[in-house]
Amino acid sequence: MTLKGHVHYVGVNDRVKHRFEGLWFLPQGVSYNSYLIADSEAVALVDTVDAAFFGEYIEKIQAIIGERPIDYLIVNHMEPDHSGSLALIRKYYPGVRLVGNAKTLEMVDGFYGARHEGDLCVGDGDSLSLGHHRLRFYLTPMLHWPETMMTYCETEGILFSGDAFGCFGALNGHIVDTEMDTHDYWPEMERYYAAILGKFGAPVQKGLQKLGSLDLRMICSTHGPVWVNEIGRAIETYRRFSAGETEEGLVICYGSMYGHTQRMAEAVAEGAAEAGMRRIVIHNLSVSQPSYVLLDIFRYSCVAVGGPTYNGGVFPVVEDLLKRLAGRSVAKHKLGVFGGFTWSSQAVKCIERYNEQMKMQLVSPPIEWKQGVGADDLAAARALGRAFKA
Repeated sequence: MTLKGHVHYVGVNDRVKHRFEGLWFLPQGVSYNSYLIADSEAVALVDTVDAAFFGEYIEKIQAIIGERPIDYLIVNHMEPDHSGSLALIRKYYPGVRLVGNAKTLEMVDGFYGARHEGDLCVGDGDSLSLGHHRLRFYLTPMLHWPETMMTYCETEGILFSGDAFGCFGALNGHIVDTEMDTHDYWPEMERYYAAILGKFGAPVQKGLQKLGSLDLRMICSTHGPVWVNEIGRAIETYRRFSAGETEEGLVICYGSMYGHTQRMAEAVAEGAAEAGMRRIVIHNLSVSQPSYVLLDIFRYSCVAVGGPTYNGGVFPVVEDLLKRLAGRSVAKHKLGVFGGFTWSSQAVKCIERYNEQMKMQLVSPPIEWKQGVGADDLAAARALGRAFKA
């Protein structure tokens, strides 16, 4: 599919994989986007696709360039869903020169042993002419790997952004946002950010500052739609999430073995509703997919976490969430804590220890109960819910 002039989309859809990175639920699949610039003097391929789709991928490439060789393969990101076809491309086009920064080329050796002497090592701000098209490279480390960079086509105003501004969800015929209903992709961009980039708020902010002066007419990410009309919304989504900005709302996350913690979670929600909190989301962590929980936490300002003591700690699904949050930028959130025990008080202590890393602001002292939940415990939970609105 031609995007603009001699710039083409040659990506593929994956509707088979159940979990991205083996972790994140993919109910609508995912796309692996790759782009081909068939200039008059040279042909450049920007990123590749998962090796499982190489047969379809090479057909798309050859349908555009025929017998012409690929001169350059630009590697913006080395994660195997984008670099996985690199070694196979080298077999079809043995003269192709890889273009990447020093960390990229080091990883090429580590993953594929496919680095050649003629490969180009580029630095921040370096450029490459393909004839009509001039490409400039911007290093964006830890967005979200240390080698990550972006490629900007100065001729067309196109930013090949790697994983940035991408989202879950396969592409259903249309590629460019001007031709499709993008409604379903925006929450998937937010879920992608919360799951994949949630730890890297500061590097994302630096990357946005670096790109701020560019004339962006098209953003070509490695996942999801190509952005033209909604470039501003994509950038604003990344700015807002990376800055820790949230909407008012409460996410209640709990694990419960026999229903006591669930009753407390419901009481927290009742208290918040009584106080006028309009957006309240409740996640039973034994049921909810982690990426959707993270999405809601990144979206809303308040979090309540509760669970019973289990094997001298906190219930495992609750601890799993806490581990994920401890590795993400969530310090601007308000936090409420509730936990129960039968003979050894540990759940609340465990949640508090994790908050030493999360650094959320406690809205009230933690609520703790022993064995069964009584009327006083439920009243305390409702008071906790009201405290989020204070």
